Amino acid sequence: MFFLLETTRLGLTNLRLHLLRTVLTALGIILGVAAVIIMVSLGEGSKRAALLQIDRLGARNVILRSQKPPDEQRQKAGQQQGWINKYGLTRDDVEVMRENFPDAVIVPLKEVGNQMVRGSIRKSSQAFGTTPELRTAANLTVARGRYLVQQDVDETSNVAVIGADVARQYFKLEDPIGETLRIDDRAFVVVGVLAPIGLAGGAGASLVGRDMDLDMHIPITSADRIFGDITMKWGSGSRQISNVQLSEVYVVSPDRDRVMADSKRLARIVDTRHPKIHDVGMKVPYELLENAERMALTYKLVFGAVAGIALIVGGIGIMNIMLATVTERTREIGIRRALGATQRHVLLQFLVETSVISSVGGIIGVVLGIGGSLFLDWGVPMLPKLPYVGEFFPADAALPTSLTVSSIVIAFGVAFVTGLVFGIYPARRAAAQDPIVALRHG
Repeated sequence: MFFLLETTRLGLTNLRLHLLRTVLTALGIILGVAAVIIMVSLGEGSKRAALLQIDRLGARNVILRSQKPPDEQRQKAGQQQGWINKYGLTRDDVEVMRENFPDAVIVPLKEVGNQMVRGSIRKSSQAFGTTPELRTAANLTVARGRYLVQQDVDETSNVAVIGADVARQYFKLEDPIGETLRIDDRAFVVVGVLAPIGLAGGAGASLVGRDMDLDMHIPITSADRIFGDITMKWGSGSRQISNVQLSEVYVVSPDRDRVMADSKRLARIVDTRHPKIHDVGMKVPYELLENAERMALTYKLVFGAVAGIALIVGGIGIMNIMLATVTERTREIGIRRALGATQRHVLLQFLVETSVISSVGGIIGVVLGIGGSLFLDWGVPMLPKLPYVGEFFPADAALPTSLTVSSIVIAFGVAFVTGLVFGIYPARRAAAQDPIVALRHG
């Protein structure tokens, strides 16, 4: 034990005497370890962000959406062009889905109105007729009041539940519960306000197709009775008249493992009922996870290669420096051998030095990797707010990271082993020197 402690002390002393050279030698190990940790944290961060989006959108959901097909596709499908564009999901489609998916929850949505109006405030309408099941299907949380109930649907009540941003824009200084908000010229009593959903940007918003915090939900029976299926959209110098029975349908599978299979079955039903005309689109939130896993794998392959190269370069640097050290300390080695040190003693001394370089470099790399991961997670969203340079970054800029204990342990372990392996040859070369020849050196 005393011998080992003394050998460690000698190794640390020699490294301290050449501190700058020791730090430069460990630089490759430091960068390699930091790169591994940051790479894994980026991959895990993207995966967790996707899981969060899935949780918000509903991991078991398949979202079908009506979309206006190009005119040439309507002509191929045999539909006559006229003043009214008829396309999209129908109530019969929903009945067919219910027959084919008896254990799934089917939630229809019907977009209505042109404007939401209160006093002098007028904004484009994002109102939907729907059923109470949407609250569970879309993971909606009511911040104040209540959500739609079956009684509202049965009685075709003129009640509404509004999103967080609708409440902020139309009811800045008052409680919206019990107040009225008009869709075009029809007034609805606000009975609930949704908690912020936070899907204004990113992959989640692209799947939903809108910012759900701007939604207004009314009973679907009220939407059918008051607004019907014919909608007119007014633009600058243009008018568009459409006949769309349902704008969206949420199909909630009973099991997450069935989502992808159910989406394929739904695609076949849509293709059968809407042949030759692409007027229904499909979004599967669960696909976000598969995309995130592919992205995480790409991160691991690319950054793993870079980190591996950095570690190898660091190991080669350790070997080069230790070989130079052996030549520089030849006379010291000869004196130690003449005083009774064995080859094993000399070998251990040089291995201690390489182990210290690689382990200290690994520790510094771990610190830099953790700090870099935390900085990316915190700093990138701040870039758009910086003066002068903020305009070059999107408002939703983000690089989510998630540190894992396994990545830290593996990175440090690989760094230590790399330094040890590349230090064996110089140590064996030092131990193998002839004491007499070493004493004559210098």
